[in-house]
Amino acid sequence: MPKRQQRDKFDPKSFLAKIGAGKTIAYGEDETIFSQGDEANDVLYLQHGKAKLAVVSTAGKEGILAILTDGEFFGEGCLIGEPRRMATVTAISDCAVLRIDKATMLRALHDEPEFASLFITHLLHRTGRTEANLIDQLFNSSEKRLARTLLLLANFGKESKSERVMAKISQSMLAEMIGTTRSRVSFFMNKFRRLGFIDYNGGLHVHSSLLNVVLHDER
Repeated sequence: MPKRQQRDKFDPKSFLAKIGAGKTIAYGEDETIFSQGDEANDVLYLQHGKAKLAVVSTAGKEGILAILTDGEFFGEGCLIGEPRRMATVTAISDCAVLRIDKATMLRALHDEPEFASLFITHLLHRTGRTEANLIDQLFNSSEKRLARTLLLLANFGKESKSERVMAKISQSMLAEMIGTTRSRVSFFMNKFRRLGFIDYNGGLHVHSSLLNVVLHDER
């Protein structure tokens, strides 16, 4: 019996490159990708690098919502009719960003079921991460919140070995992300280093042993 002809495995990167042909933009460290209040007319895909997603109050105080990494979409609010950007995204390393205009993105989601599934999975992961961050803020100590943030930044779970976290993510930025002071972050970072959970050999490295802090049940 002849074998059934199998469809080539869906390659999201190739698909995105095709629908966003010629729209990849390079951003250097500290460059703004878009600003809060800008017109929202496209979805962006972070091909390479790291960026911070933040909101700024009317008084000028910044709150960091997330650190975006390779393979993440952002700016998807335009798909549900948001006319303006609700946050600011700034590169914290050299970044390559693919811009996909709203009409093209909507057409791709309609015409390519596998891409639509991938995008829905992204949105579900984003929602789950937001809920986990809220629970973390409400119930965990600042030490646990810092440990969890470092593990996430190091892509813990994707590789068995320790991962490098670029030095650009400063202690002040970490303090904003977990809702504490820079001095507390410095105290815990020194503690983690003494215990061998992190090291600074050629850049900040996070080791899987840091998970012990997150799993430790405080009494």
